[in-house]
Amino acid sequence: MAHGRTPGARRPAGGRDRDAAARDRAGRAAVPPRRRPPRPVTPAGAPLLRLGRPRPRLRLVSFALTLVMLTFVIRLFQVQAVDAATYAAKAEVNRNVKVTLAAERGTITDRNGVDLATTVDAYDITADPMLFTPKYAKAEDAPARAAELLAPIVDGDEKKIAKQLANYPGSRNEIIARQQSPQVWNQIKDLQSALADRADKGDGVNYLAGVFRLRHAKRVYPASDLAAGVVGWVNASGAGGGGLESRLDKALAGKDGTVTYAQSGGRRVPTASMQERAAEPGTDVELTLDRDIQWAAQRAITQQVRASDADRGYVIVQDTRTGQVLAMANAPGFDPNDLTRADPTALGNASLQDAYEPGSVSKLMSMAAVLDEGVATPDTHVTVPGTLPRADRVFHDDVDHGTWYLTLNGVLAKSSNIGTILAAEQLGKNQKQANRVLYSYLRKFGIGRPTGVGFPGETPGILARPDQWNASQQYTIPFGQGLSLNALQATSVYSTIANGGVRVEPSLVRGTTGPDGRFVPSREPARTRVVSTKTARTLSTMLESVVGDEQGTGTKARIAGYRVAGKTGTANRVDPETGTYSGYTASFMGFAPADDPRLTVSCVIQNPTRGSYFGGQICGPVFKRVMEFALKSLQVAPSGAKTPNLPVEWDPSKP
Repeated sequence: MAHGRTPGARRPAGGRDRDAAARDRAGRAAVPPRRRPPRPVTPAGAPLLRLGRPRPRLRLVSFALTLVMLTFVIRLFQVQAVDAATYAAKAEVNRNVKVTLAAERGTITDRNGVDLATTVDAYDITADPMLFTPKYAKAEDAPARAAELLAPIVDGDEKKIAKQLANYPGSRNEIIARQQSPQVWNQIKDLQSALADRADKGDGVNYLAGVFRLRHAKRVYPASDLAAGVVGWVNASGAGGGGLESRLDKALAGKDGTVTYAQSGGRRVPTASMQERAAEPGTDVELTLDRDIQWAAQRAITQQVRASDADRGYVIVQDTRTGQVLAMANAPGFDPNDLTRADPTALGNASLQDAYEPGSVSKLMSMAAVLDEGVATPDTHVTVPGTLPRADRVFHDDVDHGTWYLTLNGVLAKSSNIGTILAAEQLGKNQKQANRVLYSYLRKFGIGRPTGVGFPGETPGILARPDQWNASQQYTIPFGQGLSLNALQATSVYSTIANGGVRVEPSLVRGTTGPDGRFVPSREPARTRVVSTKTARTLSTMLESVVGDEQGTGTKARIAGYRVAGKTGTANRVDPETGTYSGYTASFMGFAPADDPRLTVSCVIQNPTRGSYFGGQICGPVFKRVMEFALKSLQVAPSGAKTPNLPVEWDPSKP
């Protein structure tokens, strides 16, 4: 029977019926009762500690962070907008500096490795004018006081230095003195240290705190003026300014490097990082010159130019087999170590840059054409009158004479203009054809074109085409007037005959040595057959008559123990200022030993005004001194055979 509550019956105390109470008891039996954590025990009378609510604390932290961020924003706005210019100026004092590391310039040596141009340590003394302002120097007169200290050390102008140091804001880098020795910088550095010590003790100002150094190697020429015309010089910025220094500047200069470092207050920060790209040194250049032979040539020509009171002179020594130039001397010369004292007219290399009419030394080319074309032999009889009318003028020889009865060999030995004209006329059926034949030989000998050495400012000379020769030129060109050349071109003509009729392109550079230490020889010179070997040997014998025969004009060029072949020259000189003939060009050129040629030597003197002006008289002795020295220096053996005697004259009374 189901039990139920009687309607209207009262609930038990506690508001629950028995069934609900039973269910509660059953639930409590299944789940363990919760235990309250033990209450903290506090000393008697102490208040109980209770945790506060977290929200107020979070609001306080957020407010504090907002204030900090707002402070950063205001400061950033001040730095980037309000005070930007001020902080930019301060950054100039503490910034990274990029400095060029100058590459060491290559050395120029002679063929034996003797230095002719080299580089030594030196420094440019620089300054930052900003560091001499009152704000940084802490002194009103810092530029003047610093200039007073620097001028005696760098041998400079005190007022100029003071002006440079005061040049702010115009400049942040002033070069006070260029290419100073390490000793000069050490003096400045010692003075800087002494002033800094006093400043640290509060006993003065370091007026030189803004002075620095920049490595800038100095070019020096140990041999002074020796071969200066060939080697050249460098300008104030360290670039080639003349000669081979200019022509080979790119190879000699190398490649500059850079270094970037931090500075503070004008001083390098030693603990800061540094970035460096090393400089690549320049290439070393070895010339064909021989220092000792160059010295002998330069000494001889300098003495003779002074003795003759001449405008200038030059001597060239060439190896007949290789074309290499062993000496190229000019007088007057100059010292590339001090160009401020050099005569501007003496700068350069007159041996290659002067164009002059060669005169009788050019007759060798006319004789070469006559012999090679087979129109005459050394024994051919030539009747030489005292005068010869041709075209619009009458031609003479250097000395007045009656009729000469000369062989072709005698025409060359006595250097007869008239005889040369008569011989050259045989080159063609008519004068125009003869002119064309002669012109072709002149061109093959290298006249009217560069020699091949590639020297800056070299003149190719002047040789008009034969159809442009005027009435006078077609008779003067055979004996060396009416055309022009440089001294190396003329020397090469004689080396061609000495080398059996083959022209070897002249050279001044023997080879180069790069940064890797590897020597690279220069390219092989071009070789051109000009005349036959037979013609060259015949001409060599004829040239010996000029020196060996008593009637020859070159007797002063004789060298004991050696057979010498050579030719004198005395030409009317064209004044470069007026363009008219004025004075003379004296010359002598030849080679030795004539039986086995090794060396060619040429001597040219422009406008001798004291004593003789004949080439045989003033250039013959120079040739002898230089050739004799060079032969002994190279240990060339004396001639092993006697000079053959070719006839100079013929007797018209004999058939």
